Amino acid sequence: MNLKVTSFQLADGIDIKLFKTTFPAPIHFADTDELFYIIENNKYLYVFKYGIVCFLGYSETEMAAFFQMIGPYCKNLFDQRLSDEFDIETDAPAINYGYNKIEIPSPNIDELRLIMLNVSQSVALDYYNQQTNSLLEETNFHTQLLEKKGRINMGGIKLKKYIGRTLNLKNRISGNLYIFDSPEETWENENLNKLDIGLKKTFDLQARFRTIQEGLGIVKENMELFKDLLQNRNSLTLEWVVIILILVEVINILIGKNPR
Repeated sequence: MNLKVTSFQLADGIDIKLFKTTFPAPIHFADTDELFYIIENNKYLYVFKYGIVCFLGYSETEMAAFFQMIGPYCKNLFDQRLSDEFDIETDAPAINYGYNKIEIPSPNIDELRLIMLNVSQSVALDYYNQQTNSLLEETNFHTQLLEKKGRINMGGIKLKKYIGRTLNLKNRISGNLYIFDSPEETWENENLNKLDIGLKKTFDLQARFRTIQEGLGIVKENMELFKDLLQNRNSLTLEWVVIILILVEVINILIGKNPR
């Protein structure tokens, strides 16, 4: 049997506490960060507070209808959704990992949930990587300008917005670090643990996460440099203002002593 997992980054966040009170399907697992539903046989739904929804066994029409339904519970709903697909081939003689697919003998509900979790983690990394690359492009623009003209074309408000975007992304990733951890069930179940390790290697989650961290580190270093340059520029401007005021005062005194 072939099953398809499809995961989407719909928004910056989903109010799963409110969603839980209105969605009637049976819940197999729930905590403050995620909800895993049994819709029917070989049909499951996974909803994460960090803005991702994952489907198993849903048709395109059913997914489109669900997007309409969950929209009011989303924070900053995206016009364009990042997504990833993953195929599950059951009744295999042994577990085998392929490109965007897994062959598995007879997956139980916890194994299916683990597969859906890893697909969703992959989509989350795609989203954070996209945001990090955007910050790196902006950073490179200012460093190239600094190299060519010896200055940055960034005022106080623009710099504060740049710092805000950087810190906001770092905080969001830090706040969602748990999503890249293995579920507690894998600590107690050897088969689940092996499956989780294999899936993480398949999606290259750890290496992709390190790449994002390194990119944010580069942005942070440049952010500190830009902040220091702006402070020096402001200090120099203030010094010239003080000098000019002193000169004006001296001129006024001299004029007062030598009236016409």
